[in-house]
Amino acid sequence: MGNTGKTTEQKENHQNLEQQDDSIIFSDVSGGHAEKVKADQLSELRIFGSDYFFNYEMSWLKFNSRVLEEAKDERNPLLERLKFLGIVCSNLDEFFQKRVGGLKRQIEAGVENHPVDGLSPRQQLVSIRKDVVKMIHAYRRCFMNELVPKLAEQGIIFKKYSDLNTRQRAVAMDYFERQIYPILTPLAVDNAHPFPLISNKSRSLAIELRDPQSDEILFARIKIPANRARWLPLEESERHLVLISIEQVIKAHIDRLFPGMEIRSANIFRVTRNADIERNEEEADDLLELIAEELRERRFAEIVRLEIDAHTPKHIKELLIEKMDISWDDVFEMDGPIGLADSLELSDIKGFDHLKYPKWIPTLHPVLRHEMDEDAPDIFSIIRRGDFLVHHPYHSFATSVQRFVEEAARDPKVLAIKQTLYRTSSDSPLMIALMNAADQGKQVAMLVELKARFDEQRNIDWAQKLEKAGVHVAYGLPGLKIHSKLTVVVREEDGGLRLYVHLGTGNYHPKTAQLYEDIGYFTCDQVVGSDATDLFNFLTGYAPEQNYKKLVVAPRYMRQKMLELIEYEIKEAKSERAARIVAKMNSLEDPLVIQKLYEASQAGVQIELIVRGVCRLIPGKEGLSENIKVSSVVGRFLEHSRIYYFMHGSDDLYFIGSADWMHRNLDARVESLAPIEHRALKKYLGYVLNIYQSDNGQRWTLNSDGTYEKVKSNRTEKEIRVQESLMEHSLFTQKPIPMAE
Repeated sequence: MGNTGKTTEQKENHQNLEQQDDSIIFSDVSGGHAEKVKADQLSELRIFGSDYFFNYEMSWLKFNSRVLEEAKDERNPLLERLKFLGIVCSNLDEFFQKRVGGLKRQIEAGVENHPVDGLSPRQQLVSIRKDVVKMIHAYRRCFMNELVPKLAEQGIIFKKYSDLNTRQRAVAMDYFERQIYPILTPLAVDNAHPFPLISNKSRSLAIELRDPQSDEILFARIKIPANRARWLPLEESERHLVLISIEQVIKAHIDRLFPGMEIRSANIFRVTRNADIERNEEEADDLLELIAEELRERRFAEIVRLEIDAHTPKHIKELLIEKMDISWDDVFEMDGPIGLADSLELSDIKGFDHLKYPKWIPTLHPVLRHEMDEDAPDIFSIIRRGDFLVHHPYHSFATSVQRFVEEAARDPKVLAIKQTLYRTSSDSPLMIALMNAADQGKQVAMLVELKARFDEQRNIDWAQKLEKAGVHVAYGLPGLKIHSKLTVVVREEDGGLRLYVHLGTGNYHPKTAQLYEDIGYFTCDQVVGSDATDLFNFLTGYAPEQNYKKLVVAPRYMRQKMLELIEYEIKEAKSERAARIVAKMNSLEDPLVIQKLYEASQAGVQIELIVRGVCRLIPGKEGLSENIKVSSVVGRFLEHSRIYYFMHGSDDLYFIGSADWMHRNLDARVESLAPIEHRALKKYLGYVLNIYQSDNGQRWTLNSDGTYEKVKSNRTEKEIRVQESLMEHSLFTQKPIPMAE
């Protein structure tokens, strides 16, 4: 797979680290090497191999294929289809950075076979390349043959430089001279100039030149500026837009950079680098400094993919492969524009709203409504009336979660605010509110997860701003990520101190709250508040033996609780009583949970799983999982909530929270699930799960052979699309969603 570029000493140190730990590597979203399961846990696993587990990487690629189907689906508006295509490409970038990078590091570390599905890292890389090549052909056909022509019919025209008219060329030349040429830096490669370091996900031109005086053949590289929009508008009017990519403009004027030289060829290439940088945070004196250093390293880490213009001369391709220290297996040749994740930019084009989804404005949650002639009650009095659930993006984040934090920051009766931060926006109003609260003398504690993949820099920036504002900032525990989504407000009231809690399935991120489907739970239940306070004490202090009465917390308690709940259903089924499990999550990967679900299926428990992305469980297999059904919903909003239902006799237990049934969530992260105990709120969650299972417009079902099949309505059925149904529910339900009494 090509030399990794590491020194012999680095490789030996890495292998020594592996040999000193008696854990066994599980491949999960970390990239395979960083999160480990102790051998005694693996000994509980009684099933191994591809007869029992789908491979993680191949399951992930199938998820991305389902996203690609949304780009192909003619029922979706054109610019939304273009956005889905951009998401496919962005997902692939991340896949290579994390998953492929992790597999290559496993090869470095001498890992032979995955302990669960039996596939070696090399076998997985071979399968990945085969599927990725098919995916590349599919998404590029979709872009070139479907979207570009249809967009042209609607007035959005992508042009090649050779097709520009005189006026358009003048616009392009003027932009090049004023906005691009001053930025460009041609880098020669010869005996005096070594091959330059190519930064992650950057696009470059590989240029071959000839010196007419000496007849010498030379090579140079020009980086395409990342601080300029990818697509340059040449003509703009209402419902008419002519675009060209800036790399075509640069290529057309490249002789400006090499006067007196003959340009023999100029071709685009793009590299992707491994984001799976190993760190030993337990030995770090300063975690902030460690993560900052990792970000610097990631820009120039090992190259895991080279995307290159298929028309590049072969000897130039060979030169790049040699200089970048990769193999042909890492090369993906393409005809046309490279790096189509940038097509996400085009989804915000103005003036073409008819090519987008109808604008969705999240509704005010019913319990937050008040009469026009009444003063709005404060959020705390609303919560005191009873627990309630908000469902984003159907219910407004700004008027619920954001309001909760902002009112807490202003309220003179509020003494303390504690919150976990995994991801948020760069201009987050919640962070500003917390800094204002600290400025007013409130005790504000923030648990910032610096290791949130690809958001490290933003979280570092916020951590530093919060600290300067007087917020108590902590970075959690060595070896664990803080993934729980939790806010606690301590308020002084007539009866003493009262705790108000928000626990959610999604991040405190105002922008993604309009794009991600998530559920949040508001309560002033004092047991939940006490548990949440204890959890913060565990995160900021020394409390490894902390116990919880209602919250289900990982890594110490969640796995066992989930297995116990499944076991209860098994006993019910064996006693010939009704037994059922319904679970909605992002990914299902954990081998021990899957093994327990197989056991439950064989006992007669009816199991319905709604898994957006990776699912390693094999459903509907004779003698193994006949009673398990798995479906997946992909649509306008990213499905992100986690809901767990257990029939539990007639108790109907519901939990919501931040954790998937994955090794990383159960063993390597701080997670929390809250039990939803009140009948009215259970009823709503039951309604939500039922409509997912009734969907016949956005839902896919997973077959026992690993293929996914789109569920389609027949002529006599009304089409049900879950996301549209939930939008309608939030708009037109006259009777408010009841609060818990």
